[in-house]
Amino acid sequence: MNRLAGKRALITGAARGIGLAFARRYRAEGAEVAIGDVDLARAQAAAAEIGAVAVEMDVTRQESIDAAMAETVNSLGGLDILVNNAALFSAAPLVEIERADFDRLMSVNIAGVLFTMQAAARQMIAQGSGGKIINMASQAGRRGESLVAVYCATKAAVISLTQSAGLNLIAHGINVNAIAPGVVDGEHWDGVDAFFAKYEGKAPGQKKREVGEAVPYGRMGTAADLEGMAVFLASQEADYIVAQTYNVDGGNWMS
Repeated sequence: MNRLAGKRALITGAARGIGLAFARRYRAEGAEVAIGDVDLARAQAAAAEIGAVAVEMDVTRQESIDAAMAETVNSLGGLDILVNNAALFSAAPLVEIERADFDRLMSVNIAGVLFTMQAAARQMIAQGSGGKIINMASQAGRRGESLVAVYCATKAAVISLTQSAGLNLIAHGINVNAIAPGVVDGEHWDGVDAFFAKYEGKAPGQKKREVGEAVPYGRMGTAADLEGMAVFLASQEADYIVAQTYNVDGGNWMS
């Protein structure tokens, strides 16, 4: 424990799910944490539960990113760790993809990651003591999937951005790396399952059961399965790791 003692972290999309699990674990490891989320009320409730601070943050709007970064720095006294966790999912056959849905995912999953990373890097460079940036990719960024073209493309872009940013920012002592989860159980899977029920004609819950059974480890992942990697990449133990994306997926993908 206390591997992150004295560190200050901002986690986006952290009012629930994986982001909240990371925030809780970071607090247990000694970090001060800001929970950034578009749903401020839910972020405030989560922050109160774990002893963090909440900042309203819409990663599709530059003014919101800048304001959230300023509020985080004001509340925590600086920034040492950023976790780019906010993301959206969608699925549809290629001939049914709508431009509005495409634009929405690109705005959150790619532009949101890039410009939040940029804002964090500027702050870390100004502080002069380096930092850690962790982007949430996905096994979907490692391969195409029939009904998930746009989401897969956004997560492939996250892996590429991690590589480019990692090479650029290490000159400032800022390590940029990513985590690529596999299928992770949680409330979001109700929506994912509904997409596949619609387009593959499956009964509710069937797709979720099938993907869990297909994982070599024998089950779907959980947010808790990802926490160790999130702590490791944020710690000094990962100082010599640059521009990498780590699969934490129960054996679904090997690279």
